[in-house]
Amino acid sequence: MRWLWNLLSFLADLLQQENRVAVCKKPVLSYSFCLLTLKNLCLLSDAVSTSAYSSPAKSLGDPGITPLSPSHIVVRNDAVEQLFLVVVAIDFGTTSSGYAYSFTKEPECIHVMRRWEGGDPGVSNQKTPTTILLTPERKFHSFGYAARDFYHDLDPTESKHWLYFEKFKMKLHTTGNLTMETDLTAANGKKVKALEIFAYALQFFKEQALKELSDQGGSDFENTEVRWVITVPAIWKQPAKQFMRQAAYKAGMASPENPEQLIIALEPEAASIYCRKLRLHQMIDLSSRAPVNGYSPSDTIGTGFTQAKEHVRRNRQSRTFLVENVIGEIWSELEEGDRYIVVDSGGGTVDMTVHQIRLPEGHLKELYKATGGPYGSLGVDYEFEKLLCKIFGEDFIEQFKIKRPAAWVDLMIAFESRKRAAAPDRTNPLNITLPFSFIDYYKKFRGHSVEHALRKSNVDFVKWSSQGMLRMSPDAMNALFKPTIDQIVQHLSDVFDKPEVTNVKFLFLVGGFAESPLLQQAVQSAFGSRCRVIIPQDVGLTILKGAVLFGLDPAVIKVRRSPLTYGVGVLNRFVEGKHPPEKLLIKDGTRWCTDVFDKFISADQSVALGETVTRSYTPAKPSQLVIVINVYSSEQDNVSFITESGVKKCGTLRLDLTGTDASVPNRREIKTLMQFGDTEIKAMAIDVATSKSVKVGIDFLNY
Repeated sequence: MRWLWNLLSFLADLLQQENRVAVCKKPVLSYSFCLLTLKNLCLLSDAVSTSAYSSPAKSLGDPGITPLSPSHIVVRNDAVEQLFLVVVAIDFGTTSSGYAYSFTKEPECIHVMRRWEGGDPGVSNQKTPTTILLTPERKFHSFGYAARDFYHDLDPTESKHWLYFEKFKMKLHTTGNLTMETDLTAANGKKVKALEIFAYALQFFKEQALKELSDQGGSDFENTEVRWVITVPAIWKQPAKQFMRQAAYKAGMASPENPEQLIIALEPEAASIYCRKLRLHQMIDLSSRAPVNGYSPSDTIGTGFTQAKEHVRRNRQSRTFLVENVIGEIWSELEEGDRYIVVDSGGGTVDMTVHQIRLPEGHLKELYKATGGPYGSLGVDYEFEKLLCKIFGEDFIEQFKIKRPAAWVDLMIAFESRKRAAAPDRTNPLNITLPFSFIDYYKKFRGHSVEHALRKSNVDFVKWSSQGMLRMSPDAMNALFKPTIDQIVQHLSDVFDKPEVTNVKFLFLVGGFAESPLLQQAVQSAFGSRCRVIIPQDVGLTILKGAVLFGLDPAVIKVRRSPLTYGVGVLNRFVEGKHPPEKLLIKDGTRWCTDVFDKFISADQSVALGETVTRSYTPAKPSQLVIVINVYSSEQDNVSFITESGVKKCGTLRLDLTGTDASVPNRREIKTLMQFGDTEIKAMAIDVATSKSVKVGIDFLNY
């Protein structure tokens, strides 16, 4: 039996290698599948003959036990295969969104969603705008290009009653006290619960993905067969991550009873996971002196990137991307302990992570906590709006946005198109078409023409064109980028100055904003002498493809850094000279120190995947059925009391003792285990007296 197993393994591996050369040839696939099936039969035969030595977890029928020790990617994939047939990842972006998927039996093939109807000239529509439209009755109408185009075609008097939302993801980052009741404001000024809007958007992607999978398979695809992955910025705090999970539950992707069906992925981590698979022809090395992807450094950055994108467009025969089942060629230059940084520059945020690769398996270790800020391409839009306010007046722009919301959307679409044309070496002006309703409304509002406003504004670098357009000089357009790009470069400089970020070999620039030649040039100029600056091809899809890989192997990130210090408030025995007198509490003759911060984990502390922090809690009285403990956080490491400056209550730890055996000793001990090494904080609890599980939850939204 063993010789047959070895032979079949060799043949199946050989066929799978051939299969990656072309995009899924059906005759090869079917034959390979037969061989793999025979391999599985051999495995089954071996398992039966050695059942006395089989894993206790497997003998109990548990297919999803994750070992705390490092596991190879294939082992984790097998675990996913037993639970789900396919992994679907949703890159929920500030400006654009999309989904991709991979069948767990073909992890080397990543399929990007069907191309969207609509789109803008010169802009790839492998993603769709993150825009959503509700009817006047507040019912879901459409998402993406369909929502934007329908809203655009509405009569101005009618569009006032429709609820149009765009770029709403940033609300989760900017809201300090995010709750389930947080509102979003539509273009017409009306408010809707943010949870409803996010749930509508996720439900749209869920239905689109299931329909595509069903069409491809010829029969209905069930949601229970899918593991969902949703991407979020790494700098998001726990409330925003929990909010996204609750929206996914509301959309029917998963449920509180089956939370493992949904994984929250951190965007720069997803990009990092994909970048480690890159082959040389799949990237653009801005630091290279030799020709890469058909262009040399003597060419402009913008020109080279355009050529590379055109090369990809011509050679792609389908939406299927093949990835290596081992580490990509780029890592052949890395030695054990080498480091790299991933900069995810999106529409709303820019966040960064520093990783170290563990060879030969390719597992990743985070070296410095995720960092970043609201430095996305929306900053360029805000600068353009400020320019319009300077020319036409802030009062007019605010009124125009309220009275003509659809026309304002048209104006920003026109600006987006020209924004993408900005480049360091551009010499000819950029023309931005003003909607007729803008010109007409301004004349009614001010009593004179927009041309008159431009002459009086003293803004020399913006002229009026007789064709009804604003004509901006290249320097004027570049000036709109400068504040945002300066913030990115400054933040990166601060990160490079950290001792954990020395000897970085690569800087991967990913995300939609990474397509900007202005940003590429700024990053290369600032950091090209310190490391190699690399941009993956299809840079806007890097996170999406990496999120699929993360869903297939969630254990690939072995070590993370805690972004904050977490702990709870407790009573400790009062010690004279150590504790402040104002913290003294005397109870039943015992002297206690109140408000002591019991630290679970420190900010920037390394924590391994599966590593737990254990604490034991006791009910105040035997009849108590619920224990609620406040959780506190701080950006500082050295915290002694929960009343210190910078320490905030951030959530609650809730232990539900209902359903447990009441006939236990008066002093019950509930052992609580918390995990901080995953993308979300998780907890479990056990009643020590009965060894039974206790229902536990950490709530960062409703506390």
